[in-house]
Amino acid sequence: MVSGSTFHRRTFFKTTCAALAASISLLCGSLQAAPGAAPVTAASLGLMQGFPPAPDKRVNRNNMLEYPYSRWAFQHIRELQPTRDIYRGDGPVSSLAASPVDLDELKFSLPSGRTVDLDTWLDESVTDSFLVLHRGELVYERYFNGMARLSQHQMFSATKSFIGTLALLLIEEGAIDPAQTMQHYLPELKGSAFGDATVQQVLDMTTSIEFSEEYADPNADVWKYGYVFGISTPPAGYEGADSIYEYLPSLVKAERPHGDAFLYVTPNTDALGWLTTRVSGKSISLQLQERIWQRLGVERDGYMWLNTKGEEMGGGGLNITAADAARFGQMILQKGKYNGQQILPQAIAERILQAGNREPFNRYYQDPWYEQIGYAYHDQWWTFNTPHKPVSAIGVFGQFIYIDPVAEMVIVKQSSHPEAESEANEVNGPLIWHSIAEHLMQRP
Repeated sequence: MVSGSTFHRRTFFKTTCAALAASISLLCGSLQAAPGAAPVTAASLGLMQGFPPAPDKRVNRNNMLEYPYSRWAFQHIRELQPTRDIYRGDGPVSSLAASPVDLDELKFSLPSGRTVDLDTWLDESVTDSFLVLHRGELVYERYFNGMARLSQHQMFSATKSFIGTLALLLIEEGAIDPAQTMQHYLPELKGSAFGDATVQQVLDMTTSIEFSEEYADPNADVWKYGYVFGISTPPAGYEGADSIYEYLPSLVKAERPHGDAFLYVTPNTDALGWLTTRVSGKSISLQLQERIWQRLGVERDGYMWLNTKGEEMGGGGLNITAADAARFGQMILQKGKYNGQQILPQAIAERILQAGNREPFNRYYQDPWYEQIGYAYHDQWWTFNTPHKPVSAIGVFGQFIYIDPVAEMVIVKQSSHPEAESEANEVNGPLIWHSIAEHLMQRP
């Protein structure tokens, strides 16, 4: 561990029911499901029902990330925050051919010694959607908590993998040199933690940054980052940055070299998003729209969370349907080809599907997750330490786009779990998905 800093896995917002404000402690204690029971839903709680809703049933910017209000909020972010469309275009929807497989009878052995079936785990991980593609066919599709095929859902830090993919496109085209420093492209970052870091170090999150993610400390850096995007409310008299373009240059370098080891810090992705917009001359949303979304044949527009200045939250702002997330994952699995065209160069897709470098991954983390569940991180993508070395986009509260190149399987999971990082999603999930992969590989 690096002295003077507190590190957490993947989160830019970490909270559990025990840490919530006293004003909603009764809700947290009484409305969560008992072990083994189905979780409460937004509808059963009466959230945002009636005109106007009862005061204790209203979801707003202050409680939107708190369970159980999040059960409604994660499907309705654009009713709570400024957003920008990612237009799907007017082309036809690409087919997701269905070939149902009965996975409900499978049993899964968990590290705790318990054995569960899929329904039990989907409830315990507070799932909103769960899709499985095998060899390009949709073999399993389930929706909960009022979701349906066309429902949009917040992806949180799974957004990072989309931003990383945009950067790789610009690298492949020669518009960005991954060995160049960030300040070469963004002079505004000179003297900051990012200034003399290379683009590749930002992609891999091996930058040296003094950044505290101690959530019990109201003065921690993670909360100041949150002020920029309305994730958290600044205290009275706050005079700090309210723009990501002011905030990123204010971050300072730690007393360790860039490239030393992996350190998960969300502003890396915002810096990367700034880089892609500067080089391309287009917003993140427009890049995604033109280069990926309108070519995939998605079913619905996506959108990006903005702050009050109209700046996009590259670190976690994407909102899309589960089926469209599955199309994105399948495109990568198919070496960049989808909907009758080469959307990503094959070299980029193959690079994403590589396991990554294990050596720097857990140098700063004395954590069993990094030693047993996670394997590596590269180009804003995670690798799990299961036999097939699947790669995944991961977002807090249970968002995943999981790609297993050995089993030819893609899984999408969208969730509204009470905990940003839960055992049900981040420990049990990868083990269950590997078991599903082994089962599907027996298909003729």
